[in-house]
Amino acid sequence: MDPRVRHIVQAVEASFDDLVATCAARTWSQVPAYSASPDPDLREDLRLHIDAVFRAVLATISEGRPARRSDFPITATQATRRVSQGVSLADFLQAFRLNQVSLWESVLAAAGSDLQTRDAALTLASHVMQVIEVGSTVAAEAYIESQQHQLAESDRVRRDLLEDLLAGREVSPGPKQAMLRAVGLVASTKLVVVSAIPVRSLTSDQSLRDAVYAARGEFGSGHQGFAVVQQDEVIGVAPMPAGGERAVIERLQRAQRRLKRQGIPLALGISTVHTGPSGVAEAYGEACVARDGLRAEPGVMALPMLSSFEYLVLRDDPTSRRLIRPDIRRFVEKDQARGGALIETLLEYVASDLNAKTAAENLHMHVNTVYYRLERIAERTGCDLRKFADVQELLIAVGLLTGPREGPPADGSL
Repeated sequence: MDPRVRHIVQAVEASFDDLVATCAARTWSQVPAYSASPDPDLREDLRLHIDAVFRAVLATISEGRPARRSDFPITATQATRRVSQGVSLADFLQAFRLNQVSLWESVLAAAGSDLQTRDAALTLASHVMQVIEVGSTVAAEAYIESQQHQLAESDRVRRDLLEDLLAGREVSPGPKQAMLRAVGLVASTKLVVVSAIPVRSLTSDQSLRDAVYAARGEFGSGHQGFAVVQQDEVIGVAPMPAGGERAVIERLQRAQRRLKRQGIPLALGISTVHTGPSGVAEAYGEACVARDGLRAEPGVMALPMLSSFEYLVLRDDPTSRRLIRPDIRRFVEKDQARGGALIETLLEYVASDLNAKTAAENLHMHVNTVYYRLERIAERTGCDLRKFADVQELLIAVGLLTGPREGPPADGSL
C-alpha cells in the first residue's frame, strides 16, 4: 500500500468512533424520516450500519481492491429493518450516500495540507464512488425485496381478515386483530362497505388494484379502513371521516369518475352505515344490492342517499317483475325505448307531490304539456294518476324495469 494512503487510513481509524457518531447525528438531523420513526432502536441501528459500512470501505482501501457485495453483510438486514421502521427507500439511500460523503470528507481532512498526501487522497475518489455504487445496490435490492414481502404478507392478512368479517366470525388475536386496530375498526366505529366490479373486461395493462389506489388517492395517505381485491371485485371497508357518510360517498364518486376516464368503468355500490366489525357482513350484502342495482352500467349507487321505497325496488326479484301488469310493462318499455319523456314527466309529477304546475316549472315546460303527457300515461296504463295506489304501482314498475337513478353526484346537484 502507498505509505500516504496508509497514513490516511490510520488517521481516519484514529478518530473512527467520533466519525461514526458525527455521521449518525448528521443523518438524524438531515433525513427527517429517521427522527420521525417511532422505533426506539433506529438510532442504534443507524450507528451500527454506519460503523460496518465505514469499516468495509477502509478494508477495501487497505487491501487495494474494489468493493464486493460480500463487503456489506449487515446492509441487507438493516434495509429490512428500515422497511418496518417506516423509512422509505429514498430516505434510506439518501442516508447511505450522505454518510459516504461524510467519510470522503474525513479522508480529505486526514490528508492534511501536504500536497502529495492530498494527491493520494484524490486518487481514492473513484474508489469511494465504486464503494457507494455497490453498497447502494445491495441496500436497494434488499429493501425492495423486504418491502415486497411485507406488502404480500399485509395483503394476506387483509384477505384473511375480510373473510372473517364477511363470515361473521370473531377475529382471533394476532395479526388480524392488529390490522383491525391499525385501520381504525373498533366496536364503536361507524362504517360503510363498498363493492365494485368492472362493467367490461379490462385490458392487460389495467388492474382492479388501480381502483384501490384511486380510492386511496381520494381519501389521502392518512385514511383508515382497507380494501381487498377478490377476483373481479373490489371490497372496501371505510370508517366515517369527519364529514360523515356524504364525505365518503363524494370521495368514492370522484375515484369512480377518475377510473372511468382511465378506461376502468366500475359499478360501485355503497352500503348504509353500520357499527363496528360485526356489521361488515350485513353491510356487504347491502353494497352488493346497490352495485347490482346499476345493472352493469358504470356509476355509484349509495344506499344512504336512497329512500326506503327506492331500496325495496332495488331488491327486485323475478316474481315482482312478473306481477307488473302487461299494459304498464308495455308503457314503460316503449317509453324508455323512445327516450323516456313520459317517464321523466311522471317522476317529476310525483316528486312535486302530484302538482302538475310545479312539475311543469321544474321541467321548464308549459303546464298544458304536462297535463297532456299525464293523460297519455293514464290512457296507456289504465291508471288514475290522482289515486295514490295507481301512482305507487306505476312507480314500482318504473323502478323495477328501469332501475333507480344513481345517487346524487359529488357536487350535490340532482
